[in-house]
Amino acid sequence: MFALSGGAAAVKGRLDLFGVLVLSFAAANAGGLTRDLLIGAVPPAAISDWRYLGVSLLAGLVTFFWYPMLDRLRSPVLVFDGAGLALFAVSGTQKALAYGLDPVMAALLGMLTGIGGGMVRDLLVTQIPTVLHAELYAVAALAGAAVVVAGHVLHLPPTAVTIAGALLCFGLRLLAISRGWRLPIARLPQ
Repeated sequence: MFALSGGAAAVKGRLDLFGVLVLSFAAANAGGLTRDLLIGAVPPAAISDWRYLGVSLLAGLVTFFWYPMLDRLRSPVLVFDGAGLALFAVSGTQKALAYGLDPVMAALLGMLTGIGGGMVRDLLVTQIPTVLHAELYAVAALAGAAVVVAGHVLHLPPTAVTIAGALLCFGLRLLAISRGWRLPIARLPQ
């Protein structure tokens, strides 16, 4: 889903086919690439396994040729994006823990895994990253990652805490979208 969001941003930005494919790859893989480089998992999975590139390019092509159809599916895309955020946040946290990171840093890297691609996508089309002003996006990812870390510290079954973390992240994201929940913003002097 992140690859589709990258492709959609590129189409909206009037980029050519190459630009759509680049943004599809960046949105889908930048968070995991960054995490892998930071924890020393080299070469990163996104460049050592051709399937990451293949899925990203396929999503980019689908977006390029069938964008009007995808644009009509805005609500389902947001739901799938929330599911992707949850999956990336908890799996990123698990990988960071497996590499021996401190639990707090593992949770932060899990959050980065979930939000990193969208940040790079937005920067490439010269926008303020959505994660910095959207409805509880990074906070939802961090909450899911925190559940995984808490389970790890308490020696709970990894599968159960992963599912719980993913459900919390996904649920928070969907509630934030449907109810317009946002973090407060600073007031400007008048």
